Amino acid sequence: MNRRHFLKTSGALIVTFTAADLPKILAQGGPAAASPALNQVDSWLAIAADGSITAYSGKEELGQGIATAQAQLVAEELSVPFDRVNLIYCDTALTPDQAYTAGSQSHPANFRNSNLAQACATAREALFKLASQSLSAPVDQLTAANGIISLKTNSSKRQTYAQLIAGKRFALTVNPSAKRKHPTEWTVLGKPVPRPDLPALVTGDFEFVHNVRLPGMLHGRVVRPPSPGATLASVDESSVRDLPGEVKVVVKKNFVGVVAQKPWQALQAASKLKVTWTPGPPLPDQATFYDSLRTQPARDTLLADAKDVDAKLTGTVLKATYLHPYQMHGSVGSSCAVADVQPDRATIYSATQAVWHQRSTSAMVLGLKPEQIHVIFRRGSGCYGLNGADTVTYDAAVLSQAVGKPVRVQLTRQDEMAWENYGNAFVMDERAALDAAGNITAWHHESWSPSLGNRPGTGTPGNVITGTLLGFKPDTVAPRTPAPAPTTFGNNSNGVPSYFAVPLNGSNKGPGTIAAGRALTHAVFSPFYTGPLRSPARLQNTFAHECFMDELAAHAKVDPIAYRLRHLADPRLIDVVKAAAKLHSWQPRPSPNPASKRTGIATGRGAACVLYEGDNGYSAIVVEIELNQDTGAIVAKRISVANDVGPVSNPDGLRNQIEGGAIQGLSRAMGEEVTWDSERVTSIDWRTYHSLPVGIPIPKIETVFIDRPDEEATGAGETSITVLAAALGNAIFDATGARLRQIPFTPERIKAALAARA
Repeated sequence: MNRRHFLKTSGALIVTFTAADLPKILAQGGPAAASPALNQVDSWLAIAADGSITAYSGKEELGQGIATAQAQLVAEELSVPFDRVNLIYCDTALTPDQAYTAGSQSHPANFRNSNLAQACATAREALFKLASQSLSAPVDQLTAANGIISLKTNSSKRQTYAQLIAGKRFALTVNPSAKRKHPTEWTVLGKPVPRPDLPALVTGDFEFVHNVRLPGMLHGRVVRPPSPGATLASVDESSVRDLPGEVKVVVKKNFVGVVAQKPWQALQAASKLKVTWTPGPPLPDQATFYDSLRTQPARDTLLADAKDVDAKLTGTVLKATYLHPYQMHGSVGSSCAVADVQPDRATIYSATQAVWHQRSTSAMVLGLKPEQIHVIFRRGSGCYGLNGADTVTYDAAVLSQAVGKPVRVQLTRQDEMAWENYGNAFVMDERAALDAAGNITAWHHESWSPSLGNRPGTGTPGNVITGTLLGFKPDTVAPRTPAPAPTTFGNNSNGVPSYFAVPLNGSNKGPGTIAAGRALTHAVFSPFYTGPLRSPARLQNTFAHECFMDELAAHAKVDPIAYRLRHLADPRLIDVVKAAAKLHSWQPRPSPNPASKRTGIATGRGAACVLYEGDNGYSAIVVEIELNQDTGAIVAKRISVANDVGPVSNPDGLRNQIEGGAIQGLSRAMGEEVTWDSERVTSIDWRTYHSLPVGIPIPKIETVFIDRPDEEATGAGETSITVLAAALGNAIFDATGARLRQIPFTPERIKAALAARA
């Protein structure tokens, strides 16, 4: 009784069951064999006998507010009240496969002319045609409101959606030509509709994956290796034989775990189990790590190459190197999953950001067929990227299979922080030439970044620690030198500065004015697992580009905002830069501030901008700070952000994303850095990994949105965080004349830079 079979037999009446009932119903007949087809209206929508609407989405709610916006989208396109829409997302028995909820792609994926939005438009047109036949009236004489279609001239002549669909499936292919409602017609979408999940969240009633409880459920813990690359030598099961809780030790290749009746019993067993490991290779010296990246075999990629860059890098040439560390998600709650694995089927509750990919890789881990596995998304620890959600899912599945009962696993703080997939470290070299007027005539960007693993994808469970321990290989770097010439222009990593307009295939590509530009990247092997962390590569590259742009403006003795505008051509990027400056009441002058003193409290402002991923959102920011030159302590006082994401679907949700990104950006810029010694990671708790602590002074954050109703929807979740670090570094320079080129901006580094300034 999977979703498709149920729809065939009962039509839209599927929504007469609650979401809580559905997993029980579906479990009776097993999970679906394949994803509902993306081009079928019934994959996205169902209308119940009472006129309520259930929508299905492959883009999940992670705390970013996308579920609210998607429900608004359905309510708007189908002209029903917001509270009549029930959204079900990311369940392999029910929802379409939209790959990952990641990369600020949920808004573009479901709010443009495809997928959920276009399914709604197709359904609306179909309902109007049915009503036209039933009411014997042309479509253009009909109107819809509250799930009812009626004559414009006589509202008593009407048909409800439930009457029109009559318990049947739509049986329609999504029509790419179906007309969406224009934003000028919106009454639900585009409004600040409150998130329905907030009351349960703030009262502690919301059920996360951590709260899932199944009959007969046991509890598991994992025993990770002492260091990267270590392999299992032996396990002494007798060391935990007499512990309470009927402990079972599970060993599978290099994977070691324990299962017990209670969480504390499992934790005690994991800590007391005697395991012998063969050590892995020593870790690289952290003090010289950045230098070592330049000497490794690398996979070279040219993102842009104007061919004449070297010839034009003459005259006044400025150079700078910027450094960015490994950083971790450091989710406040450690990751958790629950699995019930039986010989012929498995049900998995996971906070993965890709339930269908988790299904296929769990099948590999368990030796089952994908269609025997049902993955149900449950919200977990906050994550913009890849924390421990996928690896703990494999942990729970393997332990459950070993004992034949449901098993819940929650990682310890150390297990999470020492073994998650970190955001990439980066070394970035910038070189640029200026003419006599201070204009940029050529620019070369080159970066080195270590890589190992990533999201598990459709068939790479080894990309996270549990998969590797089970014998699956992680993705790693395949060296390639020299880099082939680029054949297309794409800037998904923001490795190309936003000021380039590089010739390619007969036209200039990029939002800027600099034709003589080159961007060359080197991917090298990482000793640690890596993966996406909010604005992966985009943040690091933009930090270098935008700080270097400030250095060039300072050398030319030009106001930083004016200097950026001088080298931009894209009108939307120009508009957000101007809007952020106006919002902050920016006073034009070169940096550093000539009024600053060299002692005591100094104030400064810094700016940065980006066309995120080259085509997925425009953002500009101004950060104002106070800096204590005696202690090196920074206080961010005010942050002004301008954003352009096309049409604004929910202004409150967009503002939350912008403000949250700015605060997380402050944390990453001011304190966060993975540390290690010769054997293991040493930043494994909140004393050793320095996120911003509770109680810090919160800056005043102001946002302005440039709403463009006639443009395509773009992403928003990673825009403000991408530009924050650069703007903060530029503000430090403006306040003090000291340039910091290494993240994080710790008090020690700031004091050293102050001491070294001219």
